[in-house]
Amino acid sequence: MKFPPLQRRTLALVVIIIPLLLLFIYVALRSGPLAPIAATVSTVESRSVAPALAGIGTVQARFTYKIGPTVAGRVKRSDVHVGDTVKAGQVLGEMDAVDLDDRVSAQQAAIKSSEAALRQAAAKETFAQTQATRYEQLLSVRGTSEETVVTKRQELAVASAALVASREDIARLRAELEALRAQRGNLRLVAPVAGLVAARDADPGTTVVAGQAVIEVIDTAGLWVDTRFDQISAEGLAIGLPAKIVLRSRRSQAVAGHVLRIEPRADAVTEETLAKIVFNAPPVPLPPLGELAEVTVQLGELPAAPTISNAAIRTVDGKRGVWKLVEGGLTFTPVVLGRSSLDGLVQVLEGLSVGDQIVLYSAKTLSAKSRINIVDRLPGVSPG
Repeated sequence: MKFPPLQRRTLALVVIIIPLLLLFIYVALRSGPLAPIAATVSTVESRSVAPALAGIGTVQARFTYKIGPTVAGRVKRSDVHVGDTVKAGQVLGEMDAVDLDDRVSAQQAAIKSSEAALRQAAAKETFAQTQATRYEQLLSVRGTSEETVVTKRQELAVASAALVASREDIARLRAELEALRAQRGNLRLVAPVAGLVAARDADPGTTVVAGQAVIEVIDTAGLWVDTRFDQISAEGLAIGLPAKIVLRSRRSQAVAGHVLRIEPRADAVTEETLAKIVFNAPPVPLPPLGELAEVTVQLGELPAAPTISNAAIRTVDGKRGVWKLVEGGLTFTPVVLGRSSLDGLVQVLEGLSVGDQIVLYSAKTLSAKSRINIVDRLPGVSPG
């Protein structure tokens, strides 16, 4: 059977177009926009997680000793510099008390004068005692009047009081002299503990007042990190919990520590909880005071609950949830999340049940009409 030329050309065209159309449909369904999206899935499991609390703080000295004179004077010498390591009892410097010797001499002179006054008061008291006794005897034989005896008794009381006052005065002057001599012993600046010289606030030749710091020493065994935590996440923070401290200058090295104290007052402006994190052992070398540090506190383990990977969480229309596999299709399921752990696991309080299958990673953004091709892993994505 022969076809007209036009029909033959039409038939040939159809023969060519149909396979091409079928090929196009096949390609579209396999690798085009209608193709299933490669995705990995995971199953919701009941697991307990150990959440962690992250914060940031600065290295501070727990104990700082400001060493200075107990009397006004001039710095005579300073034997240490900032950064020096010192031992307990080590002499760090010495003061030159400008007028201390003159004050000691004046005090000694005052004591001698008081001793003379004491001898005079004792003599007067002895004389008054003799007179009072004599007139008592005269009164017994009616050799004097009772009024005279009363007068002599009053003179004795006055003399006795003056003697007591003289003794108290000389005791006070002697105590003041001992205090001045003790001040001479305090002219040496001594380290109360072993530590590190953090500051030298006055150089030799500088005049300072009593109580003014000349040298500051920090106790290197008592360094801590003054840390701030977000109040929303600080639930479960407690004294004694282990912590990891990463100093800004040593980001590849985590130093072990623990929570020493939680401050009773929070920062109402920044809405942060304040805590002191101490090193289990002083880091070597010691970090400078004020260095920033990232702190991670390991909180207590939570009871088992439906748990998923953080990687499965998506945001659709402003809602947080996951893509759940339901009867071969996809359904976006909003979830209420609980606490999370450092290894990327998060507990689900509402929205999922143990055994549910959810999308973990997908090659493209998913929608409710998307078809997925479940694979073991996606290129460039580590297994979740």
